[in-house]
Amino acid sequence: MRCPGQDQRYWKPDDIFEVNCSQCGYPIEFFKDEARLKCRQCKHTVINPRIDLGCAEWCQYAAQCLGTTLKNLTTLRSELIEDMKGVFGQDQPRVDHALAVLDYAEQIQAVEGGDPLVVKAAGILHDIGIHQAEEKHGSAAGSFQEVEGPPVAEEILTRREVPDEATEHVCKIIANHHSARDIDTLEFRILWDADWLVNLQEAHQDMSHDQWTAKIDKIFKTPTGRQLALQQFVV
Repeated sequence: MRCPGQDQRYWKPDDIFEVNCSQCGYPIEFFKDEARLKCRQCKHTVINPRIDLGCAEWCQYAAQCLGTTLKNLTTLRSELIEDMKGVFGQDQPRVDHALAVLDYAEQIQAVEGGDPLVVKAAGILHDIGIHQAEEKHGSAAGSFQEVEGPPVAEEILTRREVPDEATEHVCKIIANHHSARDIDTLEFRILWDADWLVNLQEAHQDMSHDQWTAKIDKIFKTPTGRQLALQQFVV
């Protein structure tokens, strides 16, 4: 029996689409569930910027397929998003930013691997200490976010019964998501790249092709994050 999520009889027309190669511009046809393909023209590996693993939301075998043992990761994801929105209240730009980072983090994790629970939770909660930083320190600077964010995240994750080890990992990612001082796990690198993908987009920087390439090479920590950045900012 074939997985219904992979059965093209159930697909929509836009589930097959073209992405231009980030190196030579040659069009590459992607299916929605293909993580990466090699360009036929220059053999460069191109990341699917629209990868769709939405079957995880309903499939009874999703935990086995995606490598997570958490009984209902989709429910937890939704709960953490609601908790994040509750903390940010009417601050819609922060909510939008967190959701955009989550989207990129999930795309990168689908290719690179890593613990999906930690990646999703860190994506949702990485900036959760911003309001506390502003209230206590009069600034949303990253150094203050790294101090104020982990206690807020720990309370949320503990209340949602996230395992202690995962909670500790997420909080350590939040405590380093601007400085990258004390952690270098795959899940941290995924969050780092996802956050930068959104931050660079929000900054609207006007740079040349070579300047963008140099900046991306310096910043990004995963091959997938780097490819997504090249596809978004260089091509």
